[in-house]
Amino acid sequence: MARGLLCSSLLVLLSFHIPPQTKTSFSFAVLCRGSTIGVCYGRNADDLPTPDKVAQLVQQHKIKYLRIYDSNIQVLKAFANTGVELMIGITNSDLLPFSQFQSNVDTWLRNSILPYYPAARITYITVGAEVTESPGNASALVVPAMHNVLVALKKVGLHKKIKVSSTHSLGVLSRSFPPSAGAFNSSHAFFLKPMLEFLAENQSPFMIDIYPYYAYRDSPNNVSLDYALFESSSEVIDPNTGLLYTNMFDAQIDAIYFALMALNFRTIKVMVTETGWPSKGSSKEKAATPDNAQTYNTNLIRHVINNSGTPAKLGEELDIYIFSLFNENRKPGIESERNWGLFYPDQTSVYNLDFSGKGVLEMPADKNSTSFNGTTWCIASSNASQLDLQNAIDWACGSGNVDCSAIQPSQPCFEPDTLVSHASYAFNSYYQQNGATDVACSFGGTGVKVDKDPSKYLTYSNFIQISLLGYDNCMYMITGTNKTAASNTTAIASTSSSTQNKAYAWISSFLLMTSIVNGHGSRIVKAQ
Repeated sequence: MARGLLCSSLLVLLSFHIPPQTKTSFSFAVLCRGSTIGVCYGRNADDLPTPDKVAQLVQQHKIKYLRIYDSNIQVLKAFANTGVELMIGITNSDLLPFSQFQSNVDTWLRNSILPYYPAARITYITVGAEVTESPGNASALVVPAMHNVLVALKKVGLHKKIKVSSTHSLGVLSRSFPPSAGAFNSSHAFFLKPMLEFLAENQSPFMIDIYPYYAYRDSPNNVSLDYALFESSSEVIDPNTGLLYTNMFDAQIDAIYFALMALNFRTIKVMVTETGWPSKGSSKEKAATPDNAQTYNTNLIRHVINNSGTPAKLGEELDIYIFSLFNENRKPGIESERNWGLFYPDQTSVYNLDFSGKGVLEMPADKNSTSFNGTTWCIASSNASQLDLQNAIDWACGSGNVDCSAIQPSQPCFEPDTLVSHASYAFNSYYQQNGATDVACSFGGTGVKVDKDPSKYLTYSNFIQISLLGYDNCMYMITGTNKTAASNTTAIASTSSSTQNKAYAWISSFLLMTSIVNGHGSRIVKAQ
């Protein structure tokens, strides 16, 4: 099991089974870094704010990771001492001099980087950008330039603090569907193989720019909009592996991983250096809207920060950069090319975006409602369609491996006999069984998180509380246990009296379980 999933699961166990006064004694918890969300800062536009104002905007929105496409001195100065980690770039036009002479790279590092480091927290250098897509393909220059950059960093002792790589478009693959058939384009083999060897040797990531928007725009008959937006309640099955995909982003990431594995590069991490959705397009680009852009990026952030990984890489940490900070009006091409920004040049938002990925729906206060500190449940939205709810229930009770016997006739949670009530029970069971993460409460947009015990409520409009004979006995699962909470429970059973040895026993059992799961390579889904 990858570290991200292991860390998040351990922290759940710790929060429920270790007394507060002993939690700080577990030093391994600090090793959990988790996935990261960054933003691309392109500057191909008129009337953009000055770099110092951009730095203030980035800090205001708590953006911790930023990608720039060059090594602009004014930008480096502006972000000095901000704590924002920077990915800087060597442009394609500089590949020739950087690949030919080591002295060119040494001079660049000495004059353009070292005077501002480490105040400017540079962590990555990208050597070239999507070279296979650029005019006058400069692929042959990339690896020699990467080697020279690494040598320059070694001379000043920064080769372990600043990673060197190069970015690619998805066009670097000759095939991406099904994901297990992912393969690199053989015409790029002459530079890809030495590049991958470089990345593996230096523990640098393979950087990819991924845009589900283009897949939908160019093939709407084969790709559904919901699938591209992380909103699908159905799955696409990889016939070779049986892995289930509910969104295109994961499928494209796994295609890269399978392509790497096909060449026996199994240790290279994938990093997404661009992804996003345009808020405006030409008359033929109907999906380029602020609502869709907000939906994609919101769901993307929630999907990434919970460290759930992808179907082929469960729990794998994934660092991504959203494109882009501003709309860039000088970009050529169709209308959408100029409208990927999160902000207008005047620094107002194109649409609202929560970079924390959080946001719990509050239920109305009620003296009889039960609220467990820090506990959340997942229920069905009262605005969801009957068809979407039925599809979601079918999935949860089937592939989702939820025990739905409680919502069968004559069972405790059958009443009230409505789709929204039955869906709420199924949604919550799946949510709690899968770590109570945001993505586990998605269900194609039909699930919502609440912080009050839903067994007290029926999910009608405005959560009207009613009492029906039999429904008061319905039990809703809570995270951290295999048990359920009765509707009249007023508190989680206290574990504060548990000893530290008992906490260690929980962790030992969990680690044994994860090692068994890891041996299978993926979660086994039992059909019902």
